[in-house]
Amino acid sequence: MGLFLLGSCGQSTHSHDDHGHEGHNHEAESHDHSHNHKEKEHNHGGSDEIIFPPAKAQAAGVKVTTLEPTTFHAVIHTSGQILAAQGEESLVVAPMAGVVSFKKQITEGMSVGKGTALLTLSARHLAEGDPVEKARINYETARQAFERAERLVNEQIISRKAYEEARQAYVNARIAYEGVGGMLTESGQVTERQCATQGGQQVVAPLAGFVKNLLVSEGDYVEMGQPLATITQNRKLFLRADVSENYYRQLHTLRTAHFRPATDQQTYTLSELNGRLLSYGKSTTTGSHYLPVTFEFDNRGDIMPGAFSEVWLISSPIENALTLPKTALVEEQGSFFVFIQLDEEGYRKQLVKTGADDGRMIQILSGVESGQRIVVEGAQQVKLASASSAIPAHSHEH
Repeated sequence: MGLFLLGSCGQSTHSHDDHGHEGHNHEAESHDHSHNHKEKEHNHGGSDEIIFPPAKAQAAGVKVTTLEPTTFHAVIHTSGQILAAQGEESLVVAPMAGVVSFKKQITEGMSVGKGTALLTLSARHLAEGDPVEKARINYETARQAFERAERLVNEQIISRKAYEEARQAYVNARIAYEGVGGMLTESGQVTERQCATQGGQQVVAPLAGFVKNLLVSEGDYVEMGQPLATITQNRKLFLRADVSENYYRQLHTLRTAHFRPATDQQTYTLSELNGRLLSYGKSTTTGSHYLPVTFEFDNRGDIMPGAFSEVWLISSPIENALTLPKTALVEEQGSFFVFIQLDEEGYRKQLVKTGADDGRMIQILSGVESGQRIVVEGAQQVKLASASSAIPAHSHEH
């Protein structure tokens, strides 16, 4: 009996311990699972996270940069106008169809004299042939026929009518040859220079000045009449900004400016155009509350004289500023957001408070921190992705 009771007691005790042990493990497992779930949910940003796989992000042109403090500047945002100095400007066009080649380097901004060779057009390898070479052959043939007719009419071997026909054919051929750029001596012979450039036609500067725009590259095919370059006698343009008299005490701190012409979507910086501050007004004009600030810069690119412009005047420096390209921001109902990259494929939309901008960069006053990775290009694509791939708290797993 004692043995039976001891055995029963032992069995009962063992069974209880096993049950208790299993119950304990189940509870711990349940606890660990709950803890892991919350930890994973926290690490992956919860319902705010946007999933944008790397391959899709790359295809959409998404670029990310690490936010770091830098030196920015105070900005006076105003308007102005591009003004031109007096001088002539000429557009150089292709006198024939052909392939572009440069005998020497031609760059925008370089000085050229009237008649300076800019480039050569060649049609030697075109299916329809070189029009200059064709015109030269026709001219040489007509010239020889005319010279022969002169001898024969004097010997009364051919009629006067046949002579006049040969003469007219020669005149027409000469006009046609010179019309496509053929070069002749006073006696009507093809020049040595033309022989040296046979199979091509030189295009020269029509006036002395500076190359404002070079519109073609080596090897380009151009049609007759296609613009090749712009030669201008205006090497400099002026940017005149109108500044409220409220900023008068800050004008002495101005260093440079950025501007965006109304005719262009590009924001230019005067530092890229060799620009400098010329003057700023000491008083307003009669009936006006604005002071003129004038810069000059190189006349390059497609900047149109007379165009009104949005202007950002760059003033005193701001140290340790957090700045982003304006392309990093998306606007929704008057508020600005950026996208923070959380991991390889995860992003989060973040509300930010902005400060001054200079047309290209904008100061971020709050909402992000140094060291965070921010989308600077393709923010709109991430925004579109958020509409379809903003995930519930736990659908993104690694």
